[in-house]
Amino acid sequence: MDIIVTLIVFAPLLAAAIAGLSGRRIGDIASQAITTGALILACGLSWYTFSQWTWGHMEAFTVNLLPFIHVGDFVSNWAIRIDALSCVMLIVVTTVSMLVHVYSWGYMAEDPDKPRFFAYLSLFTFAMLALVTAADFMQLFFGWEGVGLASYLLIGFWYKKPSASAAAIKAFVVNRVGDFGFALGIMTVFWAFGSVQFAEIFPQMAQGATRTWAFAGYTFPLVDIACFLLFIGAMGKSAQFFLHTWLPDAMEGPTPVSALIHAATMVTAGVYMLCLLSPMFEYAPVAKNIVTVIGAITALFAATVGLTQNDIKRVIAYSTCSQLGYMFFAVGIGAYQAAMFHLFTHAFFKALLFLGAGSVIHGMHHEQDMRNYGGLAKYMKWTFATMMVGTIAITGLGIPNLHLGFAGFYSKDTIIEAAFAGGQHNGFSMFAFYIGLLVAGLTAFYSWRLAFFTFNGHARWGNEAHGHDAHGHDDHAAQDDHGHGHDHKPHESPWVMLVPLIALSIGAVFAGFFFVEYFVGHHQEEFWRGAIFNAPTNHVLHEAHEVPEWVKWSPLVVSVLGLLGAAYVYLLKEGLGAKLAARNGPLYVFFYNKWFFDELYQATFVRLAKFLGDLFWKGGDQKIIDGLGPDGVSAVSYEIGRRTGKLQTGYVYHYAFVMLLGVASLLLFALIKFR
Repeated sequence: MDIIVTLIVFAPLLAAAIAGLSGRRIGDIASQAITTGALILACGLSWYTFSQWTWGHMEAFTVNLLPFIHVGDFVSNWAIRIDALSCVMLIVVTTVSMLVHVYSWGYMAEDPDKPRFFAYLSLFTFAMLALVTAADFMQLFFGWEGVGLASYLLIGFWYKKPSASAAAIKAFVVNRVGDFGFALGIMTVFWAFGSVQFAEIFPQMAQGATRTWAFAGYTFPLVDIACFLLFIGAMGKSAQFFLHTWLPDAMEGPTPVSALIHAATMVTAGVYMLCLLSPMFEYAPVAKNIVTVIGAITALFAATVGLTQNDIKRVIAYSTCSQLGYMFFAVGIGAYQAAMFHLFTHAFFKALLFLGAGSVIHGMHHEQDMRNYGGLAKYMKWTFATMMVGTIAITGLGIPNLHLGFAGFYSKDTIIEAAFAGGQHNGFSMFAFYIGLLVAGLTAFYSWRLAFFTFNGHARWGNEAHGHDAHGHDDHAAQDDHGHGHDHKPHESPWVMLVPLIALSIGAVFAGFFFVEYFVGHHQEEFWRGAIFNAPTNHVLHEAHEVPEWVKWSPLVVSVLGLLGAAYVYLLKEGLGAKLAARNGPLYVFFYNKWFFDELYQATFVRLAKFLGDLFWKGGDQKIIDGLGPDGVSAVSYEIGRRTGKLQTGYVYHYAFVMLLGVASLLLFALIKFR
């Protein structure tokens, strides 16, 4: 197994190096084949490893590869850790990445820089695999920064577009804010427990929970401080409230990038990390409450914004942000297994929705505004069918008493039920329960809005179908990548793009049904085998199965209400949504402008940073340092030289007069001195 898991991690890195360094020499097809082949190999081996863990009773193990950092008492080794958590993440990351690689053969067919694109995809996958198999905080941090770098490269792949470059920089900077907290958290852990290796830290938690830090007359639990700082890192990477602003702008990258980043990889890294650190969070009640509140608010915020967006990719991006909120408040209430289960099922239907949106964009000649869609079902039957599967899965439709439904039904309902169960002991958990119910209804509404707006109703594309935007203005003709209007009909995507959609549809239908018992059911203890730790007082997952009937049925009720609301507005009363939007009501404007977070950050942090930058640059650097230093000295020298240079006139009588003054001065000095 050592060789197998090593191949899983390093095959994408080798492929990325070949395609990135030799892509122009070996050509497009060879670069695509090598990177895609490496991911097919890694995916197959990952599923084999997962099957051995689930049904073959394989035990957890660590493969030590080489020393990483050894400085005094600080010891970090490069290793591959295999347990239930890493096995789940291996199949999630490699499956989605492999399908994205295959899909990109069709989506990026006309792009002239395919070797670079596929190299970036594989590099991203390697960094994520390094992250999820880390055995200590330093390798975790390496993978953490690696996916940050690769996401920067992928979001800004079309770097000649100013919006793409700006989005890449925004993602990079916002994540650095979170990573600063993450780095402080790692330092706090080492300071408190003398190690960064998980196998040495986790056994100390029960005794270390009583350790405190005295500061400014107050005493703080060290575990709570460490967990809170680590959570700040997760907030940045997983786009939680306050650090979420980079996520929708990341849509500037190619659509396969959106699927890879938003479905199962980078944005879920924060959820994975918190579940991995369950032995710490179980002894950090204050940090857990903060996670619960931030997760619930994130779910609500993103769902409300998703109601009003018109870019098909942005709607799905805010949906991702909202679903991550579910995962985080599941961690906060102690239902780590439910959070990982939702991460697992979400990977299938969210990747499906993103790649389905890419198929629509491809068929609509790169038009992304849903107001220029409509009536596409008969032109894109396979895309329509698969996106319907994804929509049903994300809305969590299923029958509670029969335990029968699509993937999202099993995982999301478990989280909502666990929140209610935890609410019997914790008010924060009950807050998350009611927010989760409300968000379930909003999720159904905006998801079906996207589906109806895109595939049903009358066509709003072509010369004869110019619609109106949300503010009542005439739309411009849809344009392709070269800026030319298009009037020809939509078309279905090639099979190389449809096959990944069909494969993900199977996961979106059956992933919950087949794995619910292993993740959160009767076989969970046997499946997790200590990879997730629950304190003796944490019975929330067990109590989730015993909640009242109305709690079990409530997610279905609100989801159906959301479906009916969307059907009424966008099918029965087609055009009603545009009329409501055209009124520009205060609530609509608030949601449409994303709660004005970008404007708020622009007015505060961005302008303050620019002011400080100008102050230190123009005032400190140019005027003080350069003014008194190099520039000041050179200016004085120049002025002295300019003035003394005037003495050199070139006339003999001037020089004779100066010589006469000199002689007279010497004589005067001699008379005075020797008088």
